[in-house]
Amino acid sequence: MDMFTSVEFWIAVGQIIMIDILLGGDNAVVIALACRKLPAEQRRLGILWGTAGAIALRVVLIFFALQLLAIPFLKIVGALLLVWIGVKLLMPEHEGEGHAHIEGSDRLWGAVKTVIIADFVMSVDNVIAIAGAAESSGTGHGMALVIFGVLVSIPIIVWGSQLVLKLMDRYPVIITAGGMLLGWIAGTMAVSDLVFTDPNRFVEFPKLVQSDALRLGAGAAGALLVLAIGRLWGARSAVAAAPATASAQPGALPAAAGTARRVLLAVDGSEPSLRAVHRLIDLRHSLRDATGMQIHLLNVQRPVSRDVATFVASQSLDEYHLERSEAALATSRTALDGAGVPYTAHRKVGSPGPTIAETAASLGCDLIVLGARGLGSNTAALLGSVAHGAIEAAGVPVLVVK
Repeated sequence: MDMFTSVEFWIAVGQIIMIDILLGGDNAVVIALACRKLPAEQRRLGILWGTAGAIALRVVLIFFALQLLAIPFLKIVGALLLVWIGVKLLMPEHEGEGHAHIEGSDRLWGAVKTVIIADFVMSVDNVIAIAGAAESSGTGHGMALVIFGVLVSIPIIVWGSQLVLKLMDRYPVIITAGGMLLGWIAGTMAVSDLVFTDPNRFVEFPKLVQSDALRLGAGAAGALLVLAIGRLWGARSAVAAAPATASAQPGALPAAAGTARRVLLAVDGSEPSLRAVHRLIDLRHSLRDATGMQIHLLNVQRPVSRDVATFVASQSLDEYHLERSEAALATSRTALDGAGVPYTAHRKVGSPGPTIAETAASLGCDLIVLGARGLGSNTAALLGSVAHGAIEAAGVPVLVVK
């Protein structure tokens, strides 16, 4: 029981919980949608049994992964995979393709089977990351860490998935930190491979003295590598469009705002986006001919991964995105309706920044209005920001309300 008093143990548990939350969001979506058609009295049973089966399966897989990490070179391979998983977290998302049209079952054990099979297919990244975190902790309690961390994080994923997904949408820095955490684990895992630590074997490889300084340096290098590659590839994969001609500072209006005839108002249900709604209402009321301004209200939902799309029918995903989009639009609709401002609502699925710019172009809008958390331009570019992404891709002025 001394492991529970170890700082290293609790740091590793925290890493495992964060990894499961970040990489398990898709699993939570599958669980929710697979049990969607069950009668109300069976839905909780479906979630509980499906989750229990998924936990047991994942612990077994991680056990074997921990054994495999004792083989020379496999820690290096695992580290490279972790870097790639971290980079994928930071890259713009694209809607999953290739729906297999596997419907949520209306029978309890059918839903449970879907949850377990889906979790098995989708858990490769979780297994590698958790095994790496447990093995790199240096506590000597690898399986205890795995079981404890997974047991703590699974309820968070299942019952707190909507809150987690909303937080990740509003604060992309959480995803950035998660990607860098995977890079950190990759760095510490790579330098502890047997080829670098066994003095009697692999003499052609340099031997590294396993110290705190080495672990810190390797971890920092891995985290920065993931951040650099993720941001570089993310920028290249974003929509290539002309830069915005203007970006408003707090309290200022772009020069074209007073003459805008068609405005795209992008909202996500957050407090900053509601401030943007009220700012546009004030702007419209200040015009001599307010009826000449057309307002297009837009909410963009982030797509689920291709893995989720494989296990959930297109219709179920459409319903899922519609529900989340309507919830995000609700406060903005209330504000606009209360002010007597007409608008046309749009719902899209995609990477928010580029999708906002694409929608503005397709609708012929001459101004984009959206809310932001108030990050500086450099910080927004580094940590990820919907407003920064929209400004980069937009070909019209952007009014950012902070």
